Amino acid sequence: MPRPLGELEDAVMTRVWKWNRPVTVREVLEDLQQERSIAYTTVMTVLDNLHQKGWVRREAEGRAYRYEAVSTRAAYAAALMNDAWSQSDNPAAALVAFFGMMSDEQRQALRDAVRMVQGPDTPEQQEEREDREAPEAPQEENPGSMVDRGGR
Repeated sequence: MPRPLGELEDAVMTRVWKWNRPVTVREVLEDLQQERSIAYTTVMTVLDNLHQKGWVRREAEGRAYRYEAVSTRAAYAAALMNDAWSQSDNPAAALVAFFGMMSDEQRQALRDAVRMVQGPDTPEQQEEREDREAPEAPQEENPGSMVDRGGR
């Protein structure tokens, strides 16, 4: 797994991922300049470094290049999580701690992702999940089935 992106690399890659098309140094520069003062040569160097590291591919266009992401931000995040998890001496404990940090929305997204990976439920799995998720209804006794406890 490549090492995590630096702050400026992440700012550049965020734009490349967001635009999801080949981009020029000038386009990235103009967008970054809305947030910070930065030179053209700095953005050009960052994109060249990202190309050397395998994060972007580039295609010549005249005297310049157009850069395009090699993978998605989701794949990058997954690789970071996998790398961090694989370095734990107790992966189960690391997962429990990670789940404890998650919001309800994140836990639901995780459940949805697990379902997508596992594929559609069989009818038995669907019934079992519905039983687990359904609130328990109070049990009523059927008066006609009661045995007279007095021996009568």
